[in-house]
Amino acid sequence: MLTREENDLLCRVEGDAPMGLLMRRHWIPACLSEEVAEPDGAPVRVRLLGEDLVAFRDSDGRLGVVDEHCPHRRASLALGRNEESGLRCLYHGWKIDVDGNVIEMPSEPRASCLAQKVRHTAYPSREAGGFVWVWMGPAGEIPEFEPPAWAPSANIRTSVVKIPIGCNWAQVLEGAIDSAHSSTLHSTDMVPARVESAGATAKQWQRPSTDKAPRLQIQRTEFGFRYVAIRRPIENAGTHDYLRITLFVAPFTTLIPPNNLYNLAILNIPQDDTHTLFYFIAWSDKEGIDQEAWRKFCGAQIGIDLDNNFRRIRTLANDFLQDRSAMKLGHFTGITGIPNQDIAMWETMGAIADRSRERLGASDVAIVEFRRIMVDAARAVREGGKAIVAAPRRVPHVKLRSFEGIVPKATNWTTLGVADEELASRRESADPQPAAD
Repeated sequence: MLTREENDLLCRVEGDAPMGLLMRRHWIPACLSEEVAEPDGAPVRVRLLGEDLVAFRDSDGRLGVVDEHCPHRRASLALGRNEESGLRCLYHGWKIDVDGNVIEMPSEPRASCLAQKVRHTAYPSREAGGFVWVWMGPAGEIPEFEPPAWAPSANIRTSVVKIPIGCNWAQVLEGAIDSAHSSTLHSTDMVPARVESAGATAKQWQRPSTDKAPRLQIQRTEFGFRYVAIRRPIENAGTHDYLRITLFVAPFTTLIPPNNLYNLAILNIPQDDTHTLFYFIAWSDKEGIDQEAWRKFCGAQIGIDLDNNFRRIRTLANDFLQDRSAMKLGHFTGITGIPNQDIAMWETMGAIADRSRERLGASDVAIVEFRRIMVDAARAVREGGKAIVAAPRRVPHVKLRSFEGIVPKATNWTTLGVADEELASRRESADPQPAAD
C-alpha cells in the first residue's frame, strides 16, 4: 500500500505537482486526428494536466493547440471561427494563429502596436498513429518527436476507442497492467477455448487457459518495465506454460498482449487530478479490425454508447446501465463492453483511490512495480532531477512488442516479444517482486 503522501505524488498532475511536471517532459496525446481532420473545421476542446486548451487545423492544414481562452477578455476560442489561417474569437474578433501569434485585432486602432506585444499560449504539435501530440514542457527542451509503438510504418491499420473517465489516471493505468482481473471481470468477453493462441471474434476474445491465478515476474527496462503472467494452458500443462507479456512504457502507455488479428495498446492521459482520457488502440499491418467494428466490440460507438463529444451514456449515476436480467442468464457483469466493465471498477474506487487502505497480494506485483517506479520518478523531478525516460531511448518505441503464446516450460520469457536483441539479453530483473501487504 502507499502512504497518503506517496498517493498524492502518484496521482496529482495539476499546477506544479511533480507528476504533472514529469508528464510535461513527454509528448502527450491531445486528441484524435479524426477530431481535427478538416482544415478550417470546428475547434476541439482539450483538457490536459489541468489546462483548458483548444485544438484546430488551419486553412493550410497546420495543427494548432492553444489556450482555450482568448488573451483579450478570456472568452472561449472553442466557439471561435476557424478561418483564413487562424482562430478568430467571436467577442472582439482577435485572431490567433497556430503558433500563438495575434495576427488580427479589429477592435484596436490601426496604429496600435498591441498585437506585437501579445503572445498567446501555444504548444508545439505533431501528428502520428491517429493522434495529435503536444509538447507542454519548457520550450528550450523540446525533444525530437518519436512515433508510438503502433505507428512503425505508414501502412499500419489503426482503430481507436476514446472514452473520458471520471477518476485519476493512475488507477486507470493500473487496470491495464492487472492481468489477474481479466479472468474474472471480463470472463464473458475473454473466454477459455481449445485454441493454440489468443484469438478474436466479433463478440469475444479466446484464450488457451482456464487459469485465473497467474504467476507474475518483472523485468525492469529503460522505458519502464515488462512483466509476464504465467498460466497453465488447457493442453500440455505438464510441459508448457501459457505466457502473456505486457509492457509499461512510462509514463502513460501500456502494450498488452495481442491476438491473432491485431496488436493492442492503451493510453491513459491525465486531464486533471480526477479525470482521464482513456484510449484503446487496435493496430495491425494486415487486415486488423476496422474502426466501427472495434468501437462496437468495446461498447464505445459514437451515437450509440457515446455522444459526438465522446461522453458516455453509461455512467456511475445510472450504474453503467448494468443489466441484472442478463446476469441471471450468464453474463458475468451485466455491463456491455470490456472498457465499460473496467470503467465501472475504476470510478467506483473514487475520484482518487485511497491506496493506504488496500491489501495487495501476489497478483499485484506489476501494480507495485508501477507505483514504485512512478513515485520515485516524481520525487526525482520534485528534487530537480530528470524526468523518467524523457531522454532519447536506445530502443525506439516502434520496436517494442508485447507477446502471448504457449511455450515449453524451460523458455526464458525475457527473450520473447521484443524486436531488439540487446534488450532481450539485458535482464535487469526477471524475478518476481514480493507481494505487498
